[in-house]
Amino acid sequence: MDYQGEGEEQDRAAAPCPISQHPRVPGTVSCTLFLAVNGLYSASDDVIELTPTNFNKEVIQSESLWLVEFYAPWCGHCQRLTPEWKKAATALKGVVKVGAVDADKHQSLGGQYGVRGFPTIKIFGANKNKAEDYQGGRTSDAIVDAALSALRSLVKDRLSGRSGGYSSGKQGRESGGGDKKDVIELTDDSFDKNVINSDDVWMVEFYAPCLEPEWAAAATEVKEQTKGKVKLAAVDATVNQMLAGRYGIRGFPTIKIFQKGEDPVDYDGSRTRSDIIARALDLFSDNAPPPELLEIISEDVLKSTCDAHQLCIISVLPHILDTGASGRNSYLDVMLKMAEKYKKKMWGWLWTEAGAQSDLESSLGIGGFGYPAMAAINARKMKFALLKGSFSEQGINEFLRELSVGRGSTAPVGGGAFPKIHSVEPWDGKDGELPVEDDIDLSDVDLDDWDKDEL
Repeated sequence: MDYQGEGEEQDRAAAPCPISQHPRVPGTVSCTLFLAVNGLYSASDDVIELTPTNFNKEVIQSESLWLVEFYAPWCGHCQRLTPEWKKAATALKGVVKVGAVDADKHQSLGGQYGVRGFPTIKIFGANKNKAEDYQGGRTSDAIVDAALSALRSLVKDRLSGRSGGYSSGKQGRESGGGDKKDVIELTDDSFDKNVINSDDVWMVEFYAPCLEPEWAAAATEVKEQTKGKVKLAAVDATVNQMLAGRYGIRGFPTIKIFQKGEDPVDYDGSRTRSDIIARALDLFSDNAPPPELLEIISEDVLKSTCDAHQLCIISVLPHILDTGASGRNSYLDVMLKMAEKYKKKMWGWLWTEAGAQSDLESSLGIGGFGYPAMAAINARKMKFALLKGSFSEQGINEFLRELSVGRGSTAPVGGGAFPKIHSVEPWDGKDGELPVEDDIDLSDVDLDDWDKDEL
């Protein structure tokens, strides 16, 4: 929808104040700095002051069309817009709601709507969960024209039977690219049974009811990536007021993280799908046990591990006769420490004895010497990287750190696929034993013949 106004060119030359030009940020230049910068609007104005406390009630749950300015008192462009914004609010009084958010003071609210500079103007129309950016001129005439244009579109939508006014939280979830069934609805009666008594990690949003589509989209991906170990849930705090009071909910949406044996903590990150997923994956890895370190005793062990992970880390350790049990265990301990250190990467970890899987060694360019050795394999691309440094915590850490940031040289796996893997008996944890040689019967040997010169 085009909200361009006739006065667009008049104000388009003045770019909005970026957040980085806040006068309190060291080393930056402010747009315009005054000795006293308080809120730009007062109770006597027709502009409605909005805060995290009243935003959902006034805007999201309203059936009215809203124009909302996100401003910072220190920004010169915002100060110049103020009289025009007030004039537009007076002209639209009783027709379109005009509000303002001090996004410098209420940064969480600005962040929720992706505010990157000041002033930012958004139009909250039929779907309150999807505000539209206003790109028109900064005069009262242009603002009023854009508001009336948006209002006409809203009325036409209602006449044609399309949704108008406030969209409920459930409707919002259906349009978010995720499956609403992956968000677990909680109530006063079900909360303790599902959350407090659970071994899993829970991220719970208390809403009113304006659950962002991002929450449902994040829930689906988090469920898949953590195999259900981190759960995203929602509480309609207007209905389940006992829970809201129990956890001190004062504004919406509020997200809290619940882990067994710990007090709930507030989630204070961004409300975007990607940031919610990132926090959930951090919680998952923080609470996950270190990955298993498996010996390659069959083809199934190799393929199931490497196919299920982005990378699989394979060590080829010296023969047990060369190190004994204590030497081998020292190598395995190093691998286990690295698996714990890099468990957030969710890689697979494998090992084999030198010579047990000679075809695999050849395909990785290890080839019968230089043990212990280590390779990191991407099974999807059939590429690998070899550890060049020492087989120590420091050496392996440097190798894996380079891989984790996309550096390091790689080569294709020989033959373009995993070679034949031999089925072997798993190591029993004991020292190796030399093979028993057969006794030779020398009773029939004529030792006198040794004195003869056969040359």
